[in-house]
Amino acid sequence: MAKTSKSNAESGGGSLTDGKKAPDFNLIDDSGAAVKLSALQGRKVVLYFYPKDDTPGCTKEACSFRDGFKEIQKKGAIVLGVSPDSVESHKKFKEKFHLNFPLLSDEDKKVVNAYHVWKEKSLYGRKYMGVERTTFVIDENGKIKKVFPKVKVDGHYEEVIAEL
Repeated sequence: MAKTSKSNAESGGGSLTDGKKAPDFNLIDDSGAAVKLSALQGRKVVLYFYPKDDTPGCTKEACSFRDGFKEIQKKGAIVLGVSPDSVESHKKFKEKFHLNFPLLSDEDKKVVNAYHVWKEKSLYGRKYMGVERTTFVIDENGKIKKVFPKVKVDGHYEEVIAEL
């Protein structure tokens, strides 16, 4: 498969497709603790990337994962939210909405780039770079089981549960 920027943009998940190894990372969560993906092997991971703390769509998405957290745990999975916001921003967002899972800070954008979710976006004709809302379901062996590119928040939690 040719790797062009156009095909990466169209696929939503770049070159990260179902069955591929999920890129490892080591990020700081909202409590200041380091979270390393490879240390979570043996567990399923719902890794969701979102644009910004405390914005309407991101809040709705986070709260749907919060409200369904027990069901996700029953399926043997954990949830990790990732955005380029700071640890302090994540801490405030988590406290405000009583989120029950870690939010990981990727301020240097290494992980959003590794997962091909840092994209050119457009709002009112203005182009800018930002996170394309994307969720990866990662299996117990660290392989991507399912990529949900360009996530629409409504109904997304149900899609993730069905995949687990």
